[in-house]
Amino acid sequence: MAYDLRMALKRGDLGEAYEYTVYPLEGVWTTSDGSRGVNLNKTALQYKIMLRQPDRLTEQDFEASRARVMAKKQIPWLADLRWESYEEGQVLQTIHYGPFDDEPTTFAQLQAVLKEKQLKVIPTMGDYWHREIYLTDARRTAPEKAKTVLRYRVAPE
Repeated sequence: MAYDLRMALKRGDLGEAYEYTVYPLEGVWTTSDGSRGVNLNKTALQYKIMLRQPDRLTEQDFEASRARVMAKKQIPWLADLRWESYEEGQVLQTIHYGPFDDEPTTFAQLQAVLKEKQLKVIPTMGDYWHREIYLTDARRTAPEKAKTVLRYRVAPE
């Protein structure tokens, strides 16, 4: 659907023609048991995976794209996709280089900055505690070369 929307914008089907690169995959993460950092219980991970869309797109554009794609392809989970909007506000972020299993070290560095700057983490989109933006494709990049933005939504303590 992201590529269908991109092409609809490029062709000018949704107003003035607009070209862009499809944004990287993002995920918001939490755990069902509250575990975090070095004590993370991977079996308790809960997440929502998403793709940012250009601001000029609407939910109606999204639904029209879903109808086009579903007419062409038999992908049963397309019906489960949702259009959601949110405002993130102030964030603290860094780029993590390396495998996902090494993220706790980077999160510990973010925790030190939180303490130094007297900030607290504010859950985003419900009870999700952090956002990851995958700058490299895990299917095509060696884990040691992965680049992931790790981001907390924050507010003053």
